[in-house]
Amino acid sequence: MKIVDLDGYGLNPGDLSWDGFKKLGEFITYDRTGADQQKILARIADAEAVLTNKTPLDRAVIEQAPNLKYIGVLATGYNVVDVATAKEKGITVTNIPSYSTAEVAQHTMALLLEVTNQVGLHATAVENGEWTHAKDFTFWKKPLIALPGKTLGLIGFGHISQAVAHLAHAFGMKVIFYNHRPRKFAEEWLQQVSLADLYAQADVISLHVPQTAETEKMIDQAAIEQMKTGVILLNTARGGLLDEAAVAQALNNDKIYALGADVVSEEPIEAENPLLKAKNVYLTPHIAWAPTAARSRLMKIAVNNLVSFQAGEPINVVN
Repeated sequence: MKIVDLDGYGLNPGDLSWDGFKKLGEFITYDRTGADQQKILARIADAEAVLTNKTPLDRAVIEQAPNLKYIGVLATGYNVVDVATAKEKGITVTNIPSYSTAEVAQHTMALLLEVTNQVGLHATAVENGEWTHAKDFTFWKKPLIALPGKTLGLIGFGHISQAVAHLAHAFGMKVIFYNHRPRKFAEEWLQQVSLADLYAQADVISLHVPQTAETEKMIDQAAIEQMKTGVILLNTARGGLLDEAAVAQALNNDKIYALGADVVSEEPIEAENPLLKAKNVYLTPHIAWAPTAARSRLMKIAVNNLVSFQAGEPINVVN
């Protein structure tokens, strides 16, 4: 089996091993491929299995890859693949579920704590000598916010959202969540609410849903108008969940106090993205998933997905 990885550098910049895939067939990996269809097709022309993280595989590409039998997405989200076309062609598509639950939950809280405690701002101030020359033993450059008693509203209630719920509860926050269907849970401190009630009650809103036709740009002007003035918005899911222009406007007019996000609609972020010029924005370059431990788990699951497919018992199939 010829196996082609289209954008392996993100997963493995050199600190992991591709040996698991090399044992399964002829394996070729490219650091990056990009979105150019002709380049993608040239690289997967005779491949039976293709691995992708962010390289798009749309209908036009899939229809021109006659040998393709398997697409392994090296991520949890699989919106880069036209899964419907793949299913039509009898191509199995798999993803990597639950490999970085703790790490993404940790990063979600890191973004929140940066908004509330301003560690980076004040560490830089100390490095620049501002404490050395201060008149008092203490100073703060922006308001500092205490979390106990604040309400965290989680949109979606998968594994990551549940992990964030427990971390927030440990900080003394009230935790509510919205999910598109009723969910069972044992925690007496947790409450499922409607989306409208979540918008109305939450001091902090954190997004934990996949990007689909139904959720794309779900945080738009209409949704923002239902939120509390001064809400903190967090997004470690998918950038396309935000109407970025509407969010930027809400930040600039103080409807939203701050945005902490690890994802944007187009990555790398485009120079004209309105979030880059909005107030109180804390962006990280899609790194919540990237600790070595999480990437090692991803690699093992990805290899096992292909092993299972070759054995005729595919797992983690999304189509």
